[in-house]
Amino acid sequence: MTLVQHLEELRRRLIISAVAVALGSIGGFILYRPVLDFLQEPYREAVASLPETITDKLIVTTPTEPFLAFLKIGLFVGLMLALPVILFQLWRFITPGLTSKERRMGIPFVLSSLVLFGAGTVFAFAVVPRGLAFLFSFGGDNLVPLLTIDRYLSFLFFLVLAFGLSFELPLVLLFLTGVRVISSAQLRRWRRYALMGTVVFAAVATPTQDPYTMLLMAVPIYLLYEGAILIARAFKR
Repeated sequence: MTLVQHLEELRRRLIISAVAVALGSIGGFILYRPVLDFLQEPYREAVASLPETITDKLIVTTPTEPFLAFLKIGLFVGLMLALPVILFQLWRFITPGLTSKERRMGIPFVLSSLVLFGAGTVFAFAVVPRGLAFLFSFGGDNLVPLLTIDRYLSFLFFLVLAFGLSFELPLVLLFLTGVRVISSAQLRRWRRYALMGTVVFAAVATPTQDPYTMLLMAVPIYLLYEGAILIARAFKR
């Protein structure tokens, strides 16, 4: 394929992905109320552990905040629902440069990506209540948390995406070993750097900046790194 053909193919894949997100967002707008209740649950759990609080509800400070929250939730749900389509389009875009044997890995690639992203999302929702409670505890009895819906959703969505994308690390490593860009021997030699990089990434990526949340992200990522080494060795890469 020429450069122009590659660009046309990229445009086509992006359009398909955008349409999938738009259709998924319609479902997100329809399910706005139950999704909002679900997303608020980590905040309620966090403030329930405090000795004193005014309310366990999120607040708004501008007239447009409820509408912006509606848009954010709809688009976020649309992105989650469209994720299989987006990953499949990504795979279809890179397959022209792969061998027929490597192309057969398309379905396992998409399925494993979804499983890993889902695992990262579960970890994120497990971390949020404890991370919030840890941060709120510094205020003692003198500070009462009152989070706006906009700030809370931005914080929550960022954390979910950070965990979900970071859990894709072993898939990226296995892909690189599969096309022989790197080898399992190199991954074993890079263990110390991987451990340091994982800790630094977790410290930067977790917006709560507390050691509890950082470790909950860093430990699974490094274990996934070790898992990628074992799988690569099993396939003699």
